[in-house]
Amino acid sequence: MGKRNTAAAGMDGTAVQRQKLANDRQFTQADDEVPMQRPDHSEIDSAATGKTSLPNMHEVFGPGGLLERCMIGGYEHRRAQLLMAELVQDAFESRHHVVVEAGTGTGKTLAYLLPAICSGRRVVISTATKSLQEQLYQKDIPFLQKHFAPELKVAVMKGRSNFLCRAKLHQIADQPVLKGMEEMDQFRQIQDWSKLTESGDRAELTFLADDSELWTRLDARRDTCTGQKCADFKQCFITAMQQRAKEADLIIVNHHLFFADLALKQDDFGSILPEYSAVVFDEAHEMEDVASDYFGRQISNYRFEELARDADISMRLLHLGTPTLLRRTQRIRERSRAFFDVFPARDGRYPFERNEREAFLEEHRDAYDALTNALKGLETEFAALAQKPEELLRISRRSFEIRQELAFLFESHERNFVYWYERRNKGVFLAATPIDVSQVLRARLFEQFDSIVLTSATLTVAGRFEYIRQRLGLDHAKEGALPPEFDWGKQALLYMPRGIPDVRNPAFPQAAADEIVKLLELSEGRAFCLFTSYAQMNDLFERVRGRVSFPLLLQGTAPRSVLLERFKNTQGAVLFATSSFWQGVDVPGDQLSCVIVDRLPFAVPSDPVVAARVKALQEDGRNAFSEFQVPQAVLSLKQGFGRLIRTKTDRGVLALLDSRIQRMAYGKIFLESLPEYATTQELSDVARFLEKGK
Repeated sequence: MGKRNTAAAGMDGTAVQRQKLANDRQFTQADDEVPMQRPDHSEIDSAATGKTSLPNMHEVFGPGGLLERCMIGGYEHRRAQLLMAELVQDAFESRHHVVVEAGTGTGKTLAYLLPAICSGRRVVISTATKSLQEQLYQKDIPFLQKHFAPELKVAVMKGRSNFLCRAKLHQIADQPVLKGMEEMDQFRQIQDWSKLTESGDRAELTFLADDSELWTRLDARRDTCTGQKCADFKQCFITAMQQRAKEADLIIVNHHLFFADLALKQDDFGSILPEYSAVVFDEAHEMEDVASDYFGRQISNYRFEELARDADISMRLLHLGTPTLLRRTQRIRERSRAFFDVFPARDGRYPFERNEREAFLEEHRDAYDALTNALKGLETEFAALAQKPEELLRISRRSFEIRQELAFLFESHERNFVYWYERRNKGVFLAATPIDVSQVLRARLFEQFDSIVLTSATLTVAGRFEYIRQRLGLDHAKEGALPPEFDWGKQALLYMPRGIPDVRNPAFPQAAADEIVKLLELSEGRAFCLFTSYAQMNDLFERVRGRVSFPLLLQGTAPRSVLLERFKNTQGAVLFATSSFWQGVDVPGDQLSCVIVDRLPFAVPSDPVVAARVKALQEDGRNAFSEFQVPQAVLSLKQGFGRLIRTKTDRGVLALLDSRIQRMAYGKIFLESLPEYATTQELSDVARFLEKGK
């Protein structure tokens, strides 16, 4: 890496739980489905040129190329974008994998979408979030269809819980099951919407809260779906989505859905996605975490509550709710609560390995057996019914699956899994997570398909791809770390305060609060303060709140999307937040002019999954700190800092309050991995930098 810039004379240089596979066995295709032939879109019909051709990427992205002619006054040639498009096109044509680090401002979506269109293959585009799916589908795809490929067919696929079930809507309309005036009003709005919507996607319902209980009774989850036996099957939004996907050239999914599909195929439960021949992973740095969730196992007390609730609703709607059957569902609730109540009351995530599980069962065997027997009792009662509606058969199968999950989590001893439990507010979660997903991904993904594209702004550590390749099992791939599109030395200043106590020193919190107050005064608010734990966030928030006049926002006081909108629309706002705001947040312009990180984002070493992965590397004779813990923290820091500079006109200050980056040998790796920011240890330089940007 080249010599770092200086700003002026005297300058120097835990996991959110995810939706589980057991809840996501969603789009298993009918046995009679056959992959359909698709039109060949390897030729681009360009509205800009009026002719049909197969351009190389230079003709599209180069100076004076097709993009520039289509976007008169709105496009400028970017060398990195052209390089990426050429790398991706080569991967599709030569049939190999490629991993590309493309910084903010590269324009990477068009750089992989156009080669995908040119390939003539059915390509899956997998994104980190549903919001990025929507951006691709609503912004980038229409542009490409207008100017380059008017015959292009594109489908967006999401999990079933995102879609309305018409059958449930009709059933609830005929039953007195709505609660209160607000829910009745929302139901009427959903009824009216159902007559107009083409997709049935709840994203269109802006009035509905993220945690709406009403929606959980109306969504199209597989658990309660009767498939082709449903009277609304032909009008079903899921059926329509699957049909669009079978006919599409590009299928846009999110990582959760992609790995749910891959896990289903591994277990021979069918599939969610139609056949495809290539995949592009955008925000590929998240792949390991998402794959770990879907190739693992999990249950929670909520699963049992939902099973009992859905059983009661189904029996009521089918007029089969006899006192005996209702006692069975009530028994599941009671036995579940009794079982999960015996877990320690403290919040947090804790190891639950073989000896701990055996000791737990020895002490609480009666509660465990009572819970499994309650599930068996419901299954037996349903099996004895003279009528066996499909809805109840599905409830019975869900009960059996939950018993299997419970048995695996308490009685299995597979070595590649780490077992743990977590108490979070009212929820208790039991899980088994793969220690190493690289073998699974190597066998199920990279060896099964000949063209996989991985891209993100944060894939390299000190300029190298070794970490991400090892973690994902990507043995053979071409690489490309693209040149930056931003002038980092002029646009961003990295401030590392001189003389601040070590983060483990009791004096650190107060010193950090003092630095935050000084920085906020200089930036006039307009800042993200990012922390590695809720405890640190809350502590610093309390230390700062009475010392500044700026509007302070605190994660946890409102939904993430609401907080972000408040920040964007409130002058001088300051947001205190943790991991979920370290990535996927875009606030271009002056509204965000400072990002303050309290400490290097090392994963908590006592976390069961982290500890198990460290132990596995050590047992293999490897240095877990340098090969796993440091690289993981480097990528997290790059993500956090990436919130600040989003366009070529953005300017701002990045502040890291952790002195270890200057004192410890591994600090050099962090600095070598970051862009070539100007750096300083003096607040006076920060003041001059921000003043110059006004």
